[in-house]
Amino acid sequence: MDAERDAEIAAAGAVPTQAFDVVVIGGGPAGMAAALAAHKAGARVAIVERERHMGGILRQCIHPGFGLSHFKQELTGPEYAQRFIDQVREADIALFLDSMVIGVDGGSGAADAGNAAIHTVMLMSATGMLQLTGRAVVLAMGCRERTRSEIKIPGSRPAGVFTAGLAQRYINIENLKPGSRAVILGSGDIGLIMARRCTLEGISVEGVYELMPYANGLRRNVKNCLDDFGIPLHLSTTVTRVIGHDRVEAVEVSQVDEHQAPIPGTERVVPCDTLLLSVGLIPENELSVGAGVELDPRTRGAVVDQSLQTGVPGIFACGNVLHVHDLADNVTTESERAGAAAAAWALSSGTGAGTDAVSASCELAVSPAGIAGYALPGRITAAALTKVNFRVRRPVDAARVRLLVNGEELFAGKVRPFKPSVMESFPLTAKVIQRALDLGASEIVLSVDPIEEA
Repeated sequence: MDAERDAEIAAAGAVPTQAFDVVVIGGGPAGMAAALAAHKAGARVAIVERERHMGGILRQCIHPGFGLSHFKQELTGPEYAQRFIDQVREADIALFLDSMVIGVDGGSGAADAGNAAIHTVMLMSATGMLQLTGRAVVLAMGCRERTRSEIKIPGSRPAGVFTAGLAQRYINIENLKPGSRAVILGSGDIGLIMARRCTLEGISVEGVYELMPYANGLRRNVKNCLDDFGIPLHLSTTVTRVIGHDRVEAVEVSQVDEHQAPIPGTERVVPCDTLLLSVGLIPENELSVGAGVELDPRTRGAVVDQSLQTGVPGIFACGNVLHVHDLADNVTTESERAGAAAAAWALSSGTGAGTDAVSASCELAVSPAGIAGYALPGRITAAALTKVNFRVRRPVDAARVRLLVNGEELFAGKVRPFKPSVMESFPLTAKVIQRALDLGASEIVLSVDPIEEA
């Protein structure tokens, strides 16, 4: 059902409607943090969550390591989530659980007395269809895992191939055992954590195989989940074939060259009955695209400004639907900003009062260069201090961040190491932004440049 059809049904009175200032889509850590911040700012807030429970992916992350930054103590994922669930339930925030959003309009409906257009969120629940309205919408749908079909592993199609997150849910929530002898492809944090979890559950982990010449997960997870359990990590190696008919019987692994192509003659067969895939995450942006939100091809998340507002006025994005984070604490901090900005937008009827208001003379793109894989926010609409997040595409022992405008270096950071597994941030000061405007620039380039040894 498309947005026009949804609007026709609503106009005919067939769909009940409830009005809010801010509608948050997603009840995970990002959605709850955004909703609480918007509520604190005085907005009437609703959360829509497709599961029966709030908490998102944290409900199955029973390992510790959460909350060190936000709560100043170490918590498990469920403990971290429960603190926010308790706050949400204590607040006057409307909850629509077990409800699937089927469409978000881009605010093309009728404006209210000359103010910003009101967005509509159409959802389906066990009781039928419902339409929520609000001047601001926060997209916090999270991300999904890449599957075998997306990375195109050759071989047969037997049972026993899981994404690491699905196996995590089977073990930690469903109390099911996915197999007895596992191979893990990919050294992302979920894969590393599942190597340890499987071992603790009596599942033999034959090894973790990583396409790149370096681990993609946090160093602490490599140590705590692999090294401490004697699980080998095979770098520059990938699965090139799945073997088995009804159930996985083995996988073929091969070493790869500098272009990630399998090297002939390096193949070997590893017996196993389970293959876990930890090969990357993709932001869940189908609803965003339907609302007319522009996506960044690098992050596959929305292009946002310094207040995390997308190119569609009144629609904001935060958390893993915007870009994949390394720590839940960082998701919380970012989402609180998005929720506060959404509330300011809604309560000011879309004028931007109380936020970094859009300046007609300030419209700058922010682009990555060097080994920086992306830069977020992708655009600047106000000459105010902005924290730019980025990740590097490969690890380096010595590099520096440089801010460039029309080829001129305006600022350079200290020389230090960078790793792809760590999301970095760099301050973009009002002075630098104003200097770019004075030079008549349309873009600020954030470049991470390795320092060559003498």
